[in-house]
Amino acid sequence: MGIFQPSGQIKLTNVSIVRLRKGGKRFEIACYKNKVQEYRSGTEKNLDEVLQISNVFMNVSKGQVASSEDLKKCFKTENVEECVAEILKKGEMQVGDKERSANQETGVQNLVHLLSESCIDPRTSRPYPPSMLEKALKASGFSLHPTRPVKAQMSAAISALATKGGLDIKRARMRVRIVADGKDAKKIRPKMAEMKGAEKEDEEVGEEWEWVGLIEPGLLKDLNEMIRLDTKGSGTVEVLDLKEGGAGEESFA
Repeated sequence: MGIFQPSGQIKLTNVSIVRLRKGGKRFEIACYKNKVQEYRSGTEKNLDEVLQISNVFMNVSKGQVASSEDLKKCFKTENVEECVAEILKKGEMQVGDKERSANQETGVQNLVHLLSESCIDPRTSRPYPPSMLEKALKASGFSLHPTRPVKAQMSAAISALATKGGLDIKRARMRVRIVADGKDAKKIRPKMAEMKGAEKEDEEVGEEWEWVGLIEPGLLKDLNEMIRLDTKGSGTVEVLDLKEGGAGEESFA
């Protein structure tokens, strides 16, 4: 791909174009492929490491640089770095058909792996085989959004599998052990009994209180905070299995 600058033609390789439409105009920047996501996730903060050319274009492939007037009119600033940062944050990455297809396939495989690792058939408490999940995803018509993290799309995928994919599926609960002083247990036990999404499997009450059971994954953060506050930091929450039906289940049968 050729980029025309005043000093002549610059050849770009491994380029990724990020495009943003703003104020009725199209703005583009030329980036290194792997650096855009790193910048968006916060692992890369240096724009010089992200950009192949430190400029804003109307059309990268034709080398048409955006004028200061266009930047000021559409971005309310002539500062190229500020404009680049907004394009990186809000713009869409342009990819070819082959790359888009490859990215989609990789994303689907990652999604299937996550679903297999974190979801179960509630009738058997066992995970579905990846091949069955992939087939059901296709049958459901679910499509991954190309720029959103795969993990953030899991809830939508599970819903699609349950409503259109023909699978009885839910997120697996995790098995945890809570240990606290027996005196603190007087405050904690009633809360655990009322907590929706928590199911007791075993409990020992004495000078030291121990509770073992299953909880919904989304409860872990709040549970940790509750135990920390009610025990003034002396209690602990330990994850025994990330998913019910895991390898450690036999120990608590």
